[in-house]
Amino acid sequence: MFLRIARASVLFLFVLGLTVRPAAAGPIDRVEPPFWWQGFEHQELQIMIHGHGAAGFDVSIDYPGVTLNRVEQVESENYLFLYLDIDAAAEPGTFDIVLEDDGARVVHAYELRQKNTDPAHAAGFSGADTIYLITPDRFSNGDASNDTIGGLGDPLNRSDDYGRHGGDLAGIRNSLDYIADMGYTAVWLNPILENAMPEASYHGYATTDYYRVDPRFGSNADYREFVASAKAKGLGTIMDMITNHCGSEHWWMRDVPNPDWFNFYKDYHQTSSAKATIFDPYGSEYDRKIYFDGWYVPAMPDLNQRNPLLADYLVQNAIWWVEYLGLTGIRLDTYGFSDKDFLSEWTRRIMQEYPNFTITGEETGKNPALLAYWQRGKKNHDGYVSWLPSLLDFPMFHGVNEALTKEVPWWDSPWTRAYETLATDFVYPDPMNLVIFPDNHDRSRIFTKVGENYDLYRMAIVYYLTMRGIPQIYYGTEVLMSHTRDDGNHGEIRAEFPGGWSDHEKNAFTGRGLSDQERQAQEFMRTLLNWRKGKSVIHSGRLMQFTPIKYVYAYFRYNDDETVMVVFNRGEEAVPLETARFAERLGDSTHATDVLTGRRINIESAIDLEPMSVMILEVD
Repeated sequence: MFLRIARASVLFLFVLGLTVRPAAAGPIDRVEPPFWWQGFEHQELQIMIHGHGAAGFDVSIDYPGVTLNRVEQVESENYLFLYLDIDAAAEPGTFDIVLEDDGARVVHAYELRQKNTDPAHAAGFSGADTIYLITPDRFSNGDASNDTIGGLGDPLNRSDDYGRHGGDLAGIRNSLDYIADMGYTAVWLNPILENAMPEASYHGYATTDYYRVDPRFGSNADYREFVASAKAKGLGTIMDMITNHCGSEHWWMRDVPNPDWFNFYKDYHQTSSAKATIFDPYGSEYDRKIYFDGWYVPAMPDLNQRNPLLADYLVQNAIWWVEYLGLTGIRLDTYGFSDKDFLSEWTRRIMQEYPNFTITGEETGKNPALLAYWQRGKKNHDGYVSWLPSLLDFPMFHGVNEALTKEVPWWDSPWTRAYETLATDFVYPDPMNLVIFPDNHDRSRIFTKVGENYDLYRMAIVYYLTMRGIPQIYYGTEVLMSHTRDDGNHGEIRAEFPGGWSDHEKNAFTGRGLSDQERQAQEFMRTLLNWRKGKSVIHSGRLMQFTPIKYVYAYFRYNDDETVMVVFNRGEEAVPLETARFAERLGDSTHATDVLTGRRINIESAIDLEPMSVMILEVD
């Protein structure tokens, strides 16, 4: 999610010199949220009004079922925060917000819509899903007319790893048949809200308008149509959101509501990223402040969610997008860097309105106890209560990476770290609801990580598509996308998807130009994903793992009706694996079918494991 630090430092110097926004042409230039819905459990609505001298206006509303409870003012004279009560009896329609001052009168028509009551509108995702993660700017250019937009910096520059390349919503929408055919059931898009930054804005993590899709990706209506089109093909949509920070070119920076709208405003401190301060019983308040309030990078001002007006704004913004789009889930960026109490309330409010919804948080720590602290249902030592259903399972990510890449002494197994990480699942309230992944937009691609060893790649994919949890696959992993440097060069990791641009020699959508191994990997992924779609034993079955012995590691997924054995041999030699030690799960079974080859195998006494191999066995 990072911008280039060197460039960002220049931006920060600019930010500190900004002054108050010049006078607007009229008394109102922004009303956010732009409309709302009747029928929410939480009936209070905050409306932020911005315009030159807006604080000097008296406000009135006359509409049955809508009551103006209070008006909040801030240090800037250009804001009003209205708090309305939307009674359950209020009818959908349009009401006037009337602003008056010394004879001047401004009327803003505000729309109140009917909330969608269909449970499928925001149903959430689960272990039955497999998520396809896409960086929109790098996947497919479906509309060349929006590649460069007047008034926005950072024009198209495909020769720059950190430049805009032109991918958009239209390109992804045109590719939905491919995504569905591969066997995915949900699509997670890296952020697509406006990033009006002068450069390196393609990734979307420096929001400059929380209610507007960046026009280089499309429009709000395009986003809504994309979600509907995806849903029609059996694909849910997960929206990437950011509450920790915004971009330095956000319009708030030109007219800050209050100095405490941002942490360390005009006194830059970078976050320590010392995650242990979150739950350290011996930690200092100073260290906690630097961790929570410090900025990620200078071009991303850190938002102060302890400000109640900002907290309400961010909560409502999330609910607005869920309802407007009909989302399947939210992935919250940099979870744990925002204020703890705010995170609890933010998740509680969303789950209050959508009880079957799914929110997953990005917590990159290696320690399972850190993730568990944030998950809903955890009884924490300090009394902290979380409502977050899911997190990205970074401890598993690190453990499996080590299992596939590390050489170990003769008396140990490379699988030990993965095995022991999984053994700590007891710390989680709900380990089955964690999102698991071999790579993503911030981490080296798995094919690069394993030294472009196809056998190790296959092991990684099998592991994540048969393990407990909700698997996420990064775009291009199915065709062995890699990069030249395993050094965290995010621009290179997020390369263009083959076939997403008309000048590509390779086309992963059609198979044109792919190497034999790339075609093989794509078909391997397609077969495994579509097999997984129909396997409740993988979605929600129980899990039993057996201690790894040298290069061999095995685990089982099982329920009352099915048993699946997954076994790995990371060694360079064939191994006859005796099956007597697995009697707890195999019972009297004598045969199994290998999902990857279709072969029937006798498992009565032993299984012959080929060198550098993995098997998925459906036990009779």
